[in-house]
Amino acid sequence: MWLLIAQVIAYLLATIKEISMCLTCMETVTKELVSWMRGHESSVFSISVHASGRYAITTSSDTAQLWDLDTFQRKRKLNILQSVGIQKVFFLPLSNTILSCFKDNSVFAWECDTLFCKYQLPAPPESSSILYKVFAVTRDGRILAAGGKSNHLHLWCLEAKQLFRIIQMPTKVRAIRHLEFLPDSFDAGSNQVLGVLSQDGIMRFINIQTCKLLFEIGSLDEGISSAVVSPHGRYIASIMENGSLNIYSVQALTQEINKPPPPLVKVIEDLPKSKLNAGDLKVKVTSRRVQLPSKSRESKIQTRILKQDLAGHCENKENELSEGLSKKRLQVLLKGYGEYPTKYRMFIWRSLLQLPENHTAFSNLIDKGIHAAFLNLQKNYPIKSRKLLRVLQRTLSALAHWSAIFSDTPYLPLLAFPFVKLFQNNQLICFEVIATLIINWCQHWFEYFPNPPINVLSVVENVLAFHDRTLLQHFMEHDITSQLYAWPLLETVFSEVLTREEWLKLFDNVFSNHPSFLLMTVVAYNICSRAPLLNCNLKDDFEYFFHHRNNVDISVVIREVYHLMDTTPADIHPNSMLDAFVSLTKGQYPVFNKYPKFVVDYQTQERERIRNDELDYLRERQTVEDMQAEVDQQRDEYEAWYQKQELLRKAEETRREMLLQEEEKMIQQRQKLAAVKRELKVKEMHLQDAARRRFLKLQQDQREMELRRLDDEIERKVHMRDREIATTAKDLEMRRLELESQKRLYEKNLSTSQEAIAKEMREDADAYRRKVDLEEHMFHKLMETHQTQIQNTQKLIEENLAKAEQACLNTDWRIQALRKQRSGDLQRNECYQETAKLLQKNRRKEIEVLNALSEEEAKKWEEAKEKDFHLKSERKVSALSDASRKWFLEKEISDAVEHAERPHGKVPRCQNEQVASSCFPATSQSSDISEMDSSTRISLSQRRVQWDGVERDLMERVRNLRQRLTARARHRCQTPHLLAA
Repeated sequence: MWLLIAQVIAYLLATIKEISMCLTCMETVTKELVSWMRGHESSVFSISVHASGRYAITTSSDTAQLWDLDTFQRKRKLNILQSVGIQKVFFLPLSNTILSCFKDNSVFAWECDTLFCKYQLPAPPESSSILYKVFAVTRDGRILAAGGKSNHLHLWCLEAKQLFRIIQMPTKVRAIRHLEFLPDSFDAGSNQVLGVLSQDGIMRFINIQTCKLLFEIGSLDEGISSAVVSPHGRYIASIMENGSLNIYSVQALTQEINKPPPPLVKVIEDLPKSKLNAGDLKVKVTSRRVQLPSKSRESKIQTRILKQDLAGHCENKENELSEGLSKKRLQVLLKGYGEYPTKYRMFIWRSLLQLPENHTAFSNLIDKGIHAAFLNLQKNYPIKSRKLLRVLQRTLSALAHWSAIFSDTPYLPLLAFPFVKLFQNNQLICFEVIATLIINWCQHWFEYFPNPPINVLSVVENVLAFHDRTLLQHFMEHDITSQLYAWPLLETVFSEVLTREEWLKLFDNVFSNHPSFLLMTVVAYNICSRAPLLNCNLKDDFEYFFHHRNNVDISVVIREVYHLMDTTPADIHPNSMLDAFVSLTKGQYPVFNKYPKFVVDYQTQERERIRNDELDYLRERQTVEDMQAEVDQQRDEYEAWYQKQELLRKAEETRREMLLQEEEKMIQQRQKLAAVKRELKVKEMHLQDAARRRFLKLQQDQREMELRRLDDEIERKVHMRDREIATTAKDLEMRRLELESQKRLYEKNLSTSQEAIAKEMREDADAYRRKVDLEEHMFHKLMETHQTQIQNTQKLIEENLAKAEQACLNTDWRIQALRKQRSGDLQRNECYQETAKLLQKNRRKEIEVLNALSEEEAKKWEEAKEKDFHLKSERKVSALSDASRKWFLEKEISDAVEHAERPHGKVPRCQNEQVASSCFPATSQSSDISEMDSSTRISLSQRRVQWDGVERDLMERVRNLRQRLTARARHRCQTPHLLAA
């Protein structure tokens, strides 16, 4: 069990590890899985997407991989040494550069397309050398901020490729965990405010230019774990250490963020002296613009965190036109410079259009998803950037959900595209700008829907006729209507005929003037292009002219527009038809229904019908295509099978030819091998013969050497034998002399020892004589005792023999009793078997009698159907008694059969022990049998008494028959017992 749990846990851990090393790409609109991207061998901790949305970089601890998001295939892989780990790899904003930061503090810049190393940042100074852990880049990609386990913060200028500033954080900061630049609406991507999250859970926002602390969020009690800033810098979302999610409003935290710019004209107002102090503000006046007020040296910068109740007056400060941004002053500035500053253009547009920024209403429109009319937008408008296509698709869908007519407006993508491209990073502003444009500058465009706005085009034609009748006459001569020279400019809002800078300059003036300014621009564009238009004679040339860029100075066109606005009579002036500017309402967007509703509804119904027909057609075509594909697949399979068979046949023939060639080669090789074997055999025989002769010669030499050695040995041994014989003779002589001296010594010792031995023998003889006498005395006593024991033993043996004879007699008697008992058991078994047979016969006879009685009773019952109720009850009782009788008879017969079929000679253990210990076994056995018979008779009589009381009159003849049969059986059973007794 534990092994199984361990295996399951191991499998789950392996699965989790595998999932953590995989990348999942999801579609945000349909929320469907698009692709799995595998390739990392460790967990992925960083993902960076290119600004175009085509490429992505994923980073793990050991490698970084570049992915193509169009095909979801890996394009390149960055491998490094194990000793040098990857810290982070990411794309620089608004560029095609990849920045890779390693754990050894080396930073490289790579070209995305070619992966060519562009440059490497130099090493930081040793006085402030830190290991980089976290990084942040401004929106324009010019400044890189890096930090680590230190309170120092390094700022790199990526254009100059050098470290230009080191910021020292407060002493409370010991390590930097996260860096995030705070976007500003007026900095054009060169972010100046940097958020620094330190180890104490407090995120401090500093100005990287002044190095001043602006504000901070989080506290020691409620620390921040991680934080992220919204794309437009209005909100900060932070995950706290206690698990909660906090969202901060940057506008409420400080008044320095998103502050409207100062006026760009020379304005000096006289203020009461009571409102000014001598050292508070210093204003530097130049010839062109007013400088920002600077604080005196004595004043100190203080940082305050505003509470939520102080944010009310600042909530709509960005949307309200301040005194310095009045529309009249902006128009004066616009006439002076011809356009607004690029840095503040978006802010001025939002102020002029008075956008309400209804986040909730816009979110509701976006949540409805992609409108069905724009699902296949990429087919009609193939845009290279997938991000731009998604933003355009969502904006058009929001407009279609806002008003149904926009789902059927064919030129809406052309109208919205320049604004989508301009505001692609802020979809809310993009939607509200387009909506405001439609409500004010596109008035009366949809009254003749689905046709072009004939009334609006008529106004343009009237103005053109008033100011340049010759050009209008030229258009009429060549059958060129306002739908060709005016409507293409309006439906694309001049985006096809102007460059980006010219278009922005034009709409600076459009948004700053009355809605009729756009119509006057169409007339002015035609008048300024009068010369090339008069030279055109073909309709295709006119179409090309109004759909492509031309050599027209937009400044001249704008000046002509202002001239037309001033010189056009009131009766044909567009102001008489168009209403004044109306901004969007706060909270909810207004209802847009200025179009023929019945036409839109009819087109919607027709489109739905066409869509359903198209779906049916596509479904049928898909079915046909599937069938055709299946037929083609089968045909291809058959052809492939035939081709495969043909290839197999050819391959088989080729193999056979190869086998034949191989066999021929083998035969040739075998022949060559046999010849080589023969040569080797001959050589071997020659070598063996030479070896044999050499061996024989060697043996002969060895024998001669052995003979010479034996001769030398014989001579040596003969010489040694002679020397030994001489030495032995001398030794024998010395031995003889020693023996003679020993003989004389032994004779002397012998005489001395003989005397001592004689003395000892005499003493031993006396002691032995005394011992023999004592033993004879003891022997006589033992013989007497032994005779007495023999007599006693003989008596005991006689007594034991008598007892043994008596035991033998008793044993013989017991054996005879056991034999008699066994014969009695056999006879009883035979008697039981006969009794069982008789009972079976009696049972059959009783059944026959009962059947006969039942037949008679049935006949009587048929004859006496009309008798009283008592006879009916008696007959029912008789039928019940017959059934019970049958059951008792069957029970008795089965008991008798079981007793008769019991194995012969088997007697209960208690009875065997009784026979073995008693002298009268037959008597005890007969008493047991009689007791068993008596108990059986008592039980049967009790049952008969119970049932006879109920049916005594009807079963009298059956009872007599049973008694006779029982007496006969009992008589037969008792006869063997008497014989056995």
